[in-house]
Amino acid sequence: MTNAVETQSKPTFSSKAGDLASRSGLLIALVILFLGLAIFAPNFLTPRNLLNVLRAVAFNGIIACGMTFMIISGDIDVSVGSAVAWASALLGVLAIQQGWPLWLAVIFVVIQGAAIHAAAGYIRVKWAVPAFVVTLALFMSLRGAARLITNAFPITPFSDGFNFWGGGYVFDVIPVPVIIMLVTFVIFHFISIRTVYGRSVYAVGGNEESARLSGISVWKTRITTFALVGFLSAFSGIILSSRIMSGSSNIAMGLEFEVIAAVIIGGTSLMGGEGTIFGTFLGVLFIGLLGNGMVLMGINPFAQEVIRGLIILVAVLISVIRTK
Repeated sequence: MTNAVETQSKPTFSSKAGDLASRSGLLIALVILFLGLAIFAPNFLTPRNLLNVLRAVAFNGIIACGMTFMIISGDIDVSVGSAVAWASALLGVLAIQQGWPLWLAVIFVVIQGAAIHAAAGYIRVKWAVPAFVVTLALFMSLRGAARLITNAFPITPFSDGFNFWGGGYVFDVIPVPVIIMLVTFVIFHFISIRTVYGRSVYAVGGNEESARLSGISVWKTRITTFALVGFLSAFSGIILSSRIMSGSSNIAMGLEFEVIAAVIIGGTSLMGGEGTIFGTFLGVLFIGLLGNGMVLMGINPFAQEVIRGLIILVAVLISVIRTK
């Protein structure tokens, strides 16, 4: 099976050149954006602002690692924002209202997050339901369930020590969520290039039938990918709850679109089979810097949405053109 997978995922010279061009283009765009904001956006280049940007993108970046695998495999998950809110609300109910030990509530929340998404993955492969439809159902039901168990009110307070994971610093300088995000990117980069599962994700997204004939379990690969996204969404919800020190059903509104946008801008093909974790990392930084810069420059919030939409459209068009 291993050899078959390696054969399926072996990149061609043209695909390597395309990936290199895509990543170089994004890197150049990122540098130009950074320099432009340093010149025109007031207070952009202060260490405090830059660290705040990294902390802000950390919650999305953690989920974006799993979303990259999801899109490479040919699926998409539009429910991650609701999954974050559900995890936060559930953690608040269990740890504060029900009095569970915090560590036990955390373990339960991440496990149920993975299990719910694994069940969605099972529905996806068992009845060939498009991933968009399955996760759209989760998008609505998880947010609704979160509001149901909390009456849409934040649940407070967590213990003071819990704030370290979302609001603390390492060496009094680097925000803890940034460290967690970087470690997550390193782990998923390793998985993508060094493991059979990582190569299977590319093979399934590139050509599902060929992957199946090569001995790859398409079911197992897809369900595992769904479970990973659910796990990371629940984990990010816990870190975000630590940051705001409450369990809330009203957080992470629109987060799914920022995560998907970062993955696409990072060069992952919506057609499946192509993409890198490093590209997603650059995409997360690009989205974060752009959002921060527009706020500092006082751009109208509605205009910010228009600009973000146009950038996503351009990224999708580039992705489509590259695959033709």
